Amino acid sequence: MPGHAILFPIIIPLITALAVLFVPKRAGWAKEIVSVAGTALNFFAAIILFRSNLNFSIPWSGFGIDLSLRLYQFSAFIILAVAGFAFLVTLYSTASLHAKNYAKQFYVYLLLTFCMVNGAVLSDNLIVMLFFWEGTLLTLFGMIAIGNKNAFKTATKAFIIVGVCDLCMMTGMAITAHLAGTLTISQIAITTGGLGGLAFILLVIGAISKAGSMPFHSWIPDAAIDAPLPFMAILPAALEKLLGIYFLTRISLDMFKLDVHSWASTTLMTIGAITIVLAVMMALVQKDYKRLLSYHAISQVGYMILGIGTLVPVGIVGGLFHMINNALYKSCLFLTGGSVEKQAGTTDLAKLGGLRRKMPITFTCFLIAAASISGVPPFNGFFSKELIYDGALERGLIFYIAAIAGSFLTAASFLKLGHAAYLGKGQSKTDVKEAPVRMLIPMIVIALTCVLFGLWNALPLKGLIQPVLGERLEGHNFAGLPSNALLVIITVVVLALALLNHIYGVRKSGKAIGASDHIRHAPVLDSIYDRAEKRFFDPYNIGLHIVNLFSRIASWLDKAIDWVYNVMVVRTMYAITGAIRKLHTGNYSSYILWSIGAMVLIVIFLIRSI
Repeated sequence: MPGHAILFPIIIPLITALAVLFVPKRAGWAKEIVSVAGTALNFFAAIILFRSNLNFSIPWSGFGIDLSLRLYQFSAFIILAVAGFAFLVTLYSTASLHAKNYAKQFYVYLLLTFCMVNGAVLSDNLIVMLFFWEGTLLTLFGMIAIGNKNAFKTATKAFIIVGVCDLCMMTGMAITAHLAGTLTISQIAITTGGLGGLAFILLVIGAISKAGSMPFHSWIPDAAIDAPLPFMAILPAALEKLLGIYFLTRISLDMFKLDVHSWASTTLMTIGAITIVLAVMMALVQKDYKRLLSYHAISQVGYMILGIGTLVPVGIVGGLFHMINNALYKSCLFLTGGSVEKQAGTTDLAKLGGLRRKMPITFTCFLIAAASISGVPPFNGFFSKELIYDGALERGLIFYIAAIAGSFLTAASFLKLGHAAYLGKGQSKTDVKEAPVRMLIPMIVIALTCVLFGLWNALPLKGLIQPVLGERLEGHNFAGLPSNALLVIITVVVLALALLNHIYGVRKSGKAIGASDHIRHAPVLDSIYDRAEKRFFDPYNIGLHIVNLFSRIASWLDKAIDWVYNVMVVRTMYAITGAIRKLHTGNYSSYILWSIGAMVLIVIFLIRSI
């Protein structure tokens, strides 16, 4: 296969986006047809390229900045996953957005996002990767901004948070290139000592912020409400996880020489554990379908970071397996949320209920995806979590406890969501019907894949993930049933406890939506939740408060300086000139005395100088 074939995943979405851009408004379904056809062609190209190893490089601007692209096992796997999600979500969007006046803009932004993500994954030069990486920031802003009336504010928030993290990543790239003496990613292999440690942290900030990890997460729940329906299913749920975790893996396994017991490994595991617990605690108390899912999109990335951070084979495989599993079930869950919103007109759980009979296919897809994310056997999420548990326990009991606690809270929150929206008393509109076929097909395909990747986990593990690690596997094969039976038993017990907790919560509150109220209003947690819901812990709001304080101090200083020059100096000069004016009386004897006094002072000065 010729080397330039590696350009297809970049060129096809770009050309399709330009074609959609020039489709006239009166052309009816043309923009949808072009978009679906372009993503289908892109998916076909990704399948053809999957088993290829290609390199492409042409000079770009000198100074080691070449247009270098590399397709190998890992990047080919990500490109294939991106292409699959691109096709399915675009097909879904043709039904969910057809009547929206911003549909054309959304398709253009969406296709450009596919182009940029593919370019970033394929890049083998830090500067080229940065070009594509920052392109996703622009399309992110555009896709959010075209949503509802509050969307521009949310888009600005996302742009600032991710943009600041990207500035950190740029600095890290500069330090890395300086230490490595090259911009070629595949040739970088440095340590985390001295400046290398700073470079590692700065690059990790860029990677995990793209993946949606804490503390760079707070725009995601807002976007769940304000952005167009398919946005959450394709970006925070899928593409950003794939891109961010891909780069984090390259940083941790290729670009830096990390030791299993290094501070860098411990730092990654700590970030992962904190993200798991804190995000799922917020998800547990949400009473909006999409906001609840958005916090789980944040929490689940913690498992990936934790698994990769262990730097042991079982943990790394689990983290990467969880990356693709999360993209699957999280996209499916957001697609079900979009279908519910379109058909029932709301995602407020207090206004939903009884949808199981009205939307049976959507409910079935939700049930599969919810079981998968909760780690229920034999779905795909169960197997990836068990691998992460194993790796976390190998590195430290505290990390395993954080991971298993996250699973308990995840199961509890999805029991609440499913009960309130689908199994509760019918509170939705009476005329609710099942979603259109074009919305159901992507959900069904993804839900079946969740089942397939669970029952036949050898397919993704042996075919997609384990070949990426090569010698790092140390001869292990993690396909099949989990090796640690005790951890499986603990998982089953934890899931049973989550069910008992749900039953208790429903009986105590008298309603499904209140199933977690006893946790929400527990001692200590109650005040913490109050502050969290008022955005007291939001890094963006904290940053705004700091900026406002700085601007106030700067304003006070500016006013003080103005007062000195415009008030104090003027008044002082008026006082001096007034005093001098009074001394000038016109009396010649006074002037002679001043002159004599001045001469005496001069003589004294001269004498002291000798």
